[in-house]
Amino acid sequence: MAEKKVLVIGSSGQIGTELVEGLRERFGAENVVASDIKEPQVEQTGPFVMVDATDRRGIERIIEKHGITEVYLLAALLSATAEKDPAFAWKLNMESLFIVLELARDGKLNRVYWPSSIAVFGPTTPKHMTPQHTIAEPTTVYGISKLAGEGWCQYYHKRYGVDVRSIRYPGLIGWRSAPGGGTTDYAVHIFHEAIKHGAYTSFLGPKTTLPMMYMPDAIRATIDLMEAPAQHVKERTGYNLAGFSFDPEQIAVEVERHIPGFKMSYAPDSRQAIADSWPQSIDDSAARADWGWEPRYDLSAMVDDMMTNLVPMIKG
Repeated sequence: MAEKKVLVIGSSGQIGTELVEGLRERFGAENVVASDIKEPQVEQTGPFVMVDATDRRGIERIIEKHGITEVYLLAALLSATAEKDPAFAWKLNMESLFIVLELARDGKLNRVYWPSSIAVFGPTTPKHMTPQHTIAEPTTVYGISKLAGEGWCQYYHKRYGVDVRSIRYPGLIGWRSAPGGGTTDYAVHIFHEAIKHGAYTSFLGPKTTLPMMYMPDAIRATIDLMEAPAQHVKERTGYNLAGFSFDPEQIAVEVERHIPGFKMSYAPDSRQAIADSWPQSIDDSAARADWGWEPRYDLSAMVDDMMTNLVPMIKG
């Protein structure tokens, strides 16, 4: 069997930074090529190349030069950022996906990973324990592009046999890189502000419950899904994935355990309407049954680990 060679497109973002590291740990640094449109902010332990996610020929050259067998396509404009420039968000999110799907269809790739999101759901979706198969009527350009992308992934799998896999990520929390303009980013900002200033003003209201996940769980789930035997991957749109759900008030209590006297205030902005359209909890029984998904972190364990890593990093 040919050696696995992985290309991560959009490797400098919040997920990409940690996914590249996780892939290199599992498959060897030299077998994972990181790529982005901008220089990485973190030191690279393996190859890095600059490429635009909408440049088919550029991506093709990298695949040929490095003998790439799998692509993880992470390049995208996230929910809040995408609302500021809907046309560009659609172009980036969809064109990049078509390029990679077409390359796989042409036999240049064995397997493709493309992330979806809980943004595919909307106000008409059941809020609690949102099922794998349910109403999906998104109200954001990000959600619309993810729902369309899920349909194209399933189409390319059924029509052309492309082995494409996807996860509907909940809000993701990590300490290694800055958040990328998502509606759930308050749950990362809160740590930085608490450690620096002992206070934080949330852009979501105190009772806004959303499904979240700690980044190590998300990275493990992503690689595990890609490594699962093809016959176990029964959903070719995107798998529901759950970690834990909480609201800003609940995470503030956890942060105060580490920073006594921490003060939380609230000033909901345009992101509140986006959050209100999303589920509060997710039913991920399909992922558990098909490829053995199981989270390792709950809210308290996540906050403990974030503080352990961020306090020395921020305070030096």
